[in-house]
Amino acid sequence: MSDQTPFSQITHQWMDIFMQRSWRAWNHLAKSSGLSMPQFSILMKVYHRGNCAMGDISEHFDITNAAASQLVDKLVQGGLIQRAEDPQDRRAKILNLTEKGRKFIQQGIEERHRWVDQLAGKLTTEERLKVAEALQIMTRAAKDLDAELVQPVT
Repeated sequence: MSDQTPFSQITHQWMDIFMQRSWRAWNHLAKSSGLSMPQFSILMKVYHRGNCAMGDISEHFDITNAAASQLVDKLVQGGLIQRAEDPQDRRAKILNLTEKGRKFIQQGIEERHRWVDQLAGKLTTEERLKVAEALQIMTRAAKDLDAELVQPVT
C-alpha cells in the first residue's frame, strides 16, 4: 500500500483520527454507564435498526441466543431496552429502545456533534465550505456504494 494516492492517504488519516476520537467517546459513555462494549453495541444496533429480534442480535454478533439474552438482560434491567413477544412467533422476542435508551444514545451522538463543531471552529469560513463540498461528494459516493452492496445480484 505504499503507492497510495494522496486522496487515499489523507482519507485514511482522517478516518483514523475520526474513528479513534469517536470510539474513545463511545467507550467513555459506555463505561461511565456501567455497560460493556458488547452491550453498548447492542444498543447501537437497536437504535439504528429499530425493532430488532433477539435472533438478529445473536446472528449479528455471532453469539448464541443464550449469550445474547444475557447481554440484553442488563440493558432491560437498566431500563434502556424493552423486550416483548413477537406477535408472529410467541417464542421469539423483539427488542426496542426505551425513551431512556434513546436519550442515552442521543447523548453520545450530541457529544460527537460537539466535537465536530469544535473542529469547525478551527477552520476558516473558506475551509469549512471546501470541506462541506468534499463531504457532500463523499457522502453521495458512500450511499451509492452501499446501495450497490444491497442490490440483489441477478
